[in-house]
Amino acid sequence: MSDAECFSGTNLDHCDVFGELKTEAFYVAEAREAQANKAKEELQLILGPMGIVVEEEVDHLVLDEAELTLPSFIEDLQNGCPKRVYRASGFCGLHRTPIPSWNLIRMKRYASMCIQFSRGCPFNCEFCNVTVLFGHRPRLKTTQQVIAELDSIYDAGWRGGIFFVDDNFIGNKGYLKTQLLPALIDWRKDKKGCIFFTEASINLADDPELLDLMYKAGFDSVFIGIESPDEASLTECHKTQNKNRDLLQDVKIIHRAGLQVMGGFIVGFDSDTHSTFQRQIDFIQKSGIVTAMVGILQAIPGTRLFDRLWRENRVASAFTGDNIDGTTNIVPKMGMDRLLDGYRSIMKQIYSPETFYRRVKTFLKELRAPEISSPFDVQRFLALIRSGFWLGVWGKERFQYWHLLLWTLIRKPRLLSLAVTLAIYGHHFRRICEKYIFFDSDTGISLQ
Repeated sequence: MSDAECFSGTNLDHCDVFGELKTEAFYVAEAREAQANKAKEELQLILGPMGIVVEEEVDHLVLDEAELTLPSFIEDLQNGCPKRVYRASGFCGLHRTPIPSWNLIRMKRYASMCIQFSRGCPFNCEFCNVTVLFGHRPRLKTTQQVIAELDSIYDAGWRGGIFFVDDNFIGNKGYLKTQLLPALIDWRKDKKGCIFFTEASINLADDPELLDLMYKAGFDSVFIGIESPDEASLTECHKTQNKNRDLLQDVKIIHRAGLQVMGGFIVGFDSDTHSTFQRQIDFIQKSGIVTAMVGILQAIPGTRLFDRLWRENRVASAFTGDNIDGTTNIVPKMGMDRLLDGYRSIMKQIYSPETFYRRVKTFLKELRAPEISSPFDVQRFLALIRSGFWLGVWGKERFQYWHLLLWTLIRKPRLLSLAVTLAIYGHHFRRICEKYIFFDSDTGISLQ
């Protein structure tokens, strides 16, 4: 059986399949759904590396990288002798990865498409499971593979955003600068839309050539794990790539190069103090990081953090997979009540209308205007009209909304569409906070 046939989903019609390209929270939720579906006499199957953190009962666990374990499972299933667990002893070469069959999904239901160039990360943060799952040495697809996948997405009619889902896109800078990025620049010469975004480490700011190539290739944003502005916290979690540098200046360098930084932040480290929360707020505001994903530290099974806290009897509950719902599975040194109060204070301040819109202006002042943009289609036009009504008429932030749009129209007219998008993001973030962080589901009482 060929790799393409193995990945086509043959003979899986009666299975509940939970795949690899999901967040940890989705894995846990869907595993619980799988257990509930046992009464339906459907085959319950979990695929992908995150299966190792799911404790719920399912029929089959096909773990690690699909290129290595999925073909064996499908062959055994076809022969009527599938095993309970499938594991791999090493890592695969990505040259075996087939092009996804995009005709199997309804693209209009998705906000973005996904593509992967590499797996693995050269760093070793204590709380992160990327190196546990994929190793330290970045493994790459060939440039020809990436271009073929992009062609398949484009030929399917997609013109929206494309997420390079690499955990650290810049793990091999040399190959990016000499091979992949020049090819991406050439690829999009006759294309419309298809803006790229990805994840990288903060040392991206050290390489102006790499930044410029990414900008010209059509990247407009990058997620970076800032974690904390405190050196002690960075030392504790072995985030060595973030230490001994001006993180604030690094973010501004990336913004000025034309890439929006979406930042990840964590509170709950052993070295965090009461003042840590305000320092997080100050850093987020000064940096102009509009999309600031702040979460409480979680111990993921398999990580060095989990092993350490387990030895210290500080793993309090099962891993939920969601580090931004205001919960954690660890026993924090500062105490749970103090940690939750500090976390809520961060979220309340950074996503209040006044603070949020001020941060958007800080960001837009720095950002280099993009050369490539998504086409202004009917969907984007309707989003503009709806945002004007819901945010500019009914919303609590209506004054800030119109002030931002007027300011942008005068000062940064090429960024007007982005300003509207970010305003919508802010409204969404506030609703999420109100629903999950500032609401006690047991008592039905708002915690704001």
